[in-house]
Amino acid sequence: MSGLVLVGVGPGIGLAVARRFVREGMSAGLVARSEGTVQAAADALGSSDVLPVTADVTDEVGLRSALDRVVGAHGVPDVVVYNAALIQADRIGDLTAQQHLDAWAVNVVGAITTAARLAPAMAERGSGSFLITGGMPVPKPDYASLSIGKAGVRTLVTLLDQQYGAAGVHAASVTVSGGVAPGSGWDPEDIAEHYWRLHRQEPAEWVHELVI
Repeated sequence: MSGLVLVGVGPGIGLAVARRFVREGMSAGLVARSEGTVQAAADALGSSDVLPVTADVTDEVGLRSALDRVVGAHGVPDVVVYNAALIQADRIGDLTAQQHLDAWAVNVVGAITTAARLAPAMAERGSGSFLITGGMPVPKPDYASLSIGKAGVRTLVTLLDQQYGAAGVHAASVTVSGGVAPGSGWDPEDIAEHYWRLHRQEPAEWVHELVI
């Protein structure tokens, strides 16, 4: 059975994306920092092929262990979605150096850890999608650390494509340009369809950043 690994599952985009892929018959490994959050998502999906695992994306050893558990249970994934982000209002000068590093660790380094652990095996197999939730198509001074992090995501996607694209791994980001809420222009269920379409694209059609 083909499988999804979703890092940073929550009640918004994460759950909607997991639901969309599970509906297609995929197994799912869900990762979140809070046991309550990840278990609630697993319960909402209502599938026996869903494995909830707790890990903090800033803990390299813990995250790698969580990913290994999912691979051990479901095999090398067909699609990986990195959806973790530290969303906070801050301007240049508001944060200490350590606080900026903490935000970068969630917004970018966790995705690097996830890719380093899973993308080589996907490339060896010759197929797969590595999708990252992006944002901030234009940097916003009131969200400095997040703007910087999302710029890092774009660069990471480019690097992943350069390193693994020729081996069949589709790297892409979904840049969400507004507030996510049911019934809005950024309804999570609608957003989830974009992830599914990216995953289903043929190599000749690959898009590496989708702005919605």
